[in-house]
Amino acid sequence: MARLAQTHGLTDVQQEILSTVRDFVDKEILPVATELEHRDEYPTQIVEGLKELGLFGLMIPEEYGGLGESLLTYALCVEEIARGWMSVSGIINTHFIVAYMIKQHGTQEQKDTFLPRMALGEVRGAFSMSEPGLGSDVSAITSKAVRDGDEYVLNGQKMWLTNGGTSSLVAVLVRSDEGHAEGAPPHRSMTTFLVEKEPGFGEVRPGLTIPGKIDKMGYKGVDTTELIMDGLRIPADRVLGGTTGRGFYQMMDGVEVGRVNVAARGCGVAQRAFELGVSYAQQRHTFGRAIAGHQAIQFKLAEMATKVEAAHAMMVNAARKKDSGERNDLEAGMAKYLASEYCKEVVEDAFRIHGGYGFSKEYEIERLYREAPMLLIGEGTAEIQKMIIGRRLLEEYRFQG
Repeated sequence: MARLAQTHGLTDVQQEILSTVRDFVDKEILPVATELEHRDEYPTQIVEGLKELGLFGLMIPEEYGGLGESLLTYALCVEEIARGWMSVSGIINTHFIVAYMIKQHGTQEQKDTFLPRMALGEVRGAFSMSEPGLGSDVSAITSKAVRDGDEYVLNGQKMWLTNGGTSSLVAVLVRSDEGHAEGAPPHRSMTTFLVEKEPGFGEVRPGLTIPGKIDKMGYKGVDTTELIMDGLRIPADRVLGGTTGRGFYQMMDGVEVGRVNVAARGCGVAQRAFELGVSYAQQRHTFGRAIAGHQAIQFKLAEMATKVEAAHAMMVNAARKKDSGERNDLEAGMAKYLASEYCKEVVEDAFRIHGGYGFSKEYEIERLYREAPMLLIGEGTAEIQKMIIGRRLLEEYRFQG
């Protein structure tokens, strides 16, 4: 039997890329992931290795120095990296979303300026929608941009930026009422700004402060931060796409591909949890035999493997649909919802198989147990995914009475 989560119909190039990434994960990430995670240490050496492999430019077109690969190839690489350490896949994900948004919506000058350096990993991206007083309710954003000659002045506070400190380019969504009628829907008065800054913490450019890392239960190593804008002046040519009022749609397009990414991360973490569980079950003995010989454990392994396969299949389907040019918000929502929920369940089952040892920091499953919950929230909670799925189903199955 083939190993779990195989993908049929890949080209020779895709298989070669995945094989290279898998080897890198096995040799460079897995041996050090738990130690770095426990120290909450940024994986500088791993990131440098990913730059050498070209993964920061995986989906950036070849004309800008990238590899020009598909969303499917990218998602499968993310699955492999998350299998090694989910935090590393997060470092790539926010960068990928910003590069995708510039590729899809940016002006030619913005593409020429940023994409070649992003492909090399010299410029690394972060994106920012959430604020302290809101989560999924993007329409309630209060951060604001006001026009002042050839510049905009931005004020407000943003929250939950992955790569907030280490990034040098942040796509920031704020309210900008310029040119919009009073009483217009909130999403029509939002604009995405491309904000360049110095990596680090404190005041990283005049008017822009990154206070420091938020201490988290899991998802360590990668920096998660706030962002405070106080009189931040941004040139008008750094409005994504050159026109105000389109930010909501640009961000939602980015989040849609980001949901495929989060689904891929769930698949990778679940796959690693299964590997740890099935291996430990064959090593641990009770009542005179390996616990894998007990029917109760076999049932658990069967359920875990089935969930790994199902989540992987839905993730691949969502990526392929986006690559085909079709609308995929339904498939991406389903994949993200299922993969994150199944990931949590597979990790917990592997934790149970480990018994008391699963509670020890010496065992890798303890780290996965703290990492899995982030996937239930990132790129939209399960409840948000269900809303998206439900609305799309009603569009497709509208009652003709």
